[in-house]
Amino acid sequence: MTDPRRPSRRPADAGPAPAESPTGRRVLALDLGSSSVRAVVCDARAEPIPGLLARAGVQPQQDDDGRGELDPDAYVAGLVSCLDQLAEGGALDGVELVATSSQWHSLLAVGPDGVPRSAVLTWLDTRAQPDPGRQPADPDAFHARTGTWVHPLYWTAKVPWLRGQLGAQTPLRFLGLPDYVRAVLLGTDATSASVASGTGLLDLDRQCWDPEALDLAGLAPTAVELPLIDDTPRRLAPRWRDRWPALADAQWTAVLGDGAASNLGSGCAQADAVAVTVGTSAALRVVHGPNVPPPPPTVWRYRVDAERLVSGIAFSGGGVLHAWAVRLLTLGPDTEPTIPPGASGLVSIPLHAGSRPPGSMPPGSGLVAGLSLETSAEDLLAATMEGVALEAARALDVLEKSFGAELDVVLGGGAVHASPWWQRAFAATFDRRVRIADDPEVGARGAAAQALGLDLPRPGPLLGPDPDDAARMATVRARYSRLRDVWGGI
Repeated sequence: MTDPRRPSRRPADAGPAPAESPTGRRVLALDLGSSSVRAVVCDARAEPIPGLLARAGVQPQQDDDGRGELDPDAYVAGLVSCLDQLAEGGALDGVELVATSSQWHSLLAVGPDGVPRSAVLTWLDTRAQPDPGRQPADPDAFHARTGTWVHPLYWTAKVPWLRGQLGAQTPLRFLGLPDYVRAVLLGTDATSASVASGTGLLDLDRQCWDPEALDLAGLAPTAVELPLIDDTPRRLAPRWRDRWPALADAQWTAVLGDGAASNLGSGCAQADAVAVTVGTSAALRVVHGPNVPPPPPTVWRYRVDAERLVSGIAFSGGGVLHAWAVRLLTLGPDTEPTIPPGASGLVSIPLHAGSRPPGSMPPGSGLVAGLSLETSAEDLLAATMEGVALEAARALDVLEKSFGAELDVVLGGGAVHASPWWQRAFAATFDRRVRIADDPEVGARGAAAQALGLDLPRPGPLLGPDPDDAARMATVRARYSRLRDVWGGI
């Protein structure tokens, strides 16, 4: 049901928003990422206000055994330092709403006192392997109901593994990272429908914990070990109101999963558009209403909020592959290829960091074909970046078949925003005009827009494919498809 207190949404095709709303309200948008935590102040149009941004770097602890962890208290401390920095300059004055975009897949255990008993397991952590003997009775029905699979990314596998690691301890409660952050700052660990949908435990239609998923995760049917699902706005706990008086009366709205927030921030709030986001990882997502068929076998589905869902396909390889390539080849961190897309003679399958659900290819599954004694560092860099676009093209085909239409493509995310060459390669690989998101803070903007009840217009800049680039990439795409099918089978 629509909240009567919530402003009506502005249609995506309504054109630019007015210069300022009558209230001139400000929104503090938090972006709880896996490589940084950011706090940015936005205006009533969900536009970041220049200079009013604070950032703290985050460094997950990773090992060759698949560990990918964060320290929960260090993470909260990073966010607190961002808010302190903004408060010192008066940037929080006038903030009425606090909106949050958070990494979608995280898990930690806390004791009855709320103190962490484990590190935060991020989406990078692949150590939890599902028990082959504990699978859904009807996998297709389970996928249709929860939008997920039993997979190391989700709590159906992660909770039993983490419980086993912790051994016989006092009763445990399992939270996502944004739930823990809110427990510290707001005094409640209640989760949102959006965050809950990323656990793999949520019945998407009923918007409550799914009994079969709870059983697979070894959790009590009463869900006493899980947070309450509640999208009600909250306020800061008293001790933090004294620290940040400007936020004392601000309403903290329900947390959005980062993928949903990125779609909203890219202007992709309706089912005729797909957001192609390349940050550290990469994903393609479509926001839509409830009256659509179940997701195809390779497509996940989560909740944006009580009214909308988001379907998509994600990859572990995105900007992290560019960073790997320039480090390996001892190039500058911002190095771009100077050869055109499709000219390297190589085909790169970008599974260096493994595959995301429902795939189960482990880290170390990347492949480069076509190497010769003439291959240059630039060839390898270009092919690595092309591989991300080629994998995305396969996903785009699946989503367009599912929705029965050619989708308007909006290309964004920090990695591709910083790379004109990558934008050119995507346009050539898709062989169509693509819109370029003009703001790297799409997650923060999307969360702010949700809090304000706005649907942002899609970005105007359109990039068409160079015909020669498109012809070369069509040849590479055919080679990629054949090789990818064989490699995936292996």
